[in-house]
Amino acid sequence: MKNSIKIIFILVIGINSIYSVQAQKYMTKNGNIKFYSETPMETIEATNNQVNAALDSQTGDLVFKVLIKSFQFEKALMQEHFNENYMESDKLPNSTFKGKVANMSAIDFTKEGTYETTIEGDLTIHGVTQKISEKGTFTVKAGDKVHGISKFNVKPADYEIKIPGAVVKNIAETIEVTVDIELAKMQ
Repeated sequence: MKNSIKIIFILVIGINSIYSVQAQKYMTKNGNIKFYSETPMETIEATNNQVNAALDSQTGDLVFKVLIKSFQFEKALMQEHFNENYMESDKLPNSTFKGKVANMSAIDFTKEGTYETTIEGDLTIHGVTQKISEKGTFTVKAGDKVHGISKFNVKPADYEIKIPGAVVKNIAETIEVTVDIELAKMQ
């Protein structure tokens, strides 16, 4: 009888341990998103280091929230025009992504390594939501960290961002976006 109780106890602890490893959530409040636009007239770059992101390693759910006013530009006037004229940051303060890692089962969170992945979901910019599917990588690191990176293109017109005629040649029709996040396991 005592051996049966010990075996049941060990099985319960083992199952709970397995579940807790699989159900880990990772997050950051200081992820990085950078965008880049290049035309013969002008190069524009901005970086935001205050990106909130969370990943559920069991379900593959991945979410981002980006405060638009946190993008920093080299020139203050560019930043002002970006927030007031293009992104209307007072009216539409955030951009979000809600989606999934399509091949989550291919990522082993217990083993260091780099894993190619596809991220699919809804990207909302300037109050407009579009379905996207983009390639990226997750690198599992020692110390319960996961580094994620993806580079993709966004067309301002797809998100109803209007570029005034006077500067339309200064801004590329397609903007390169780089997402670079270091997620830490929640305890």
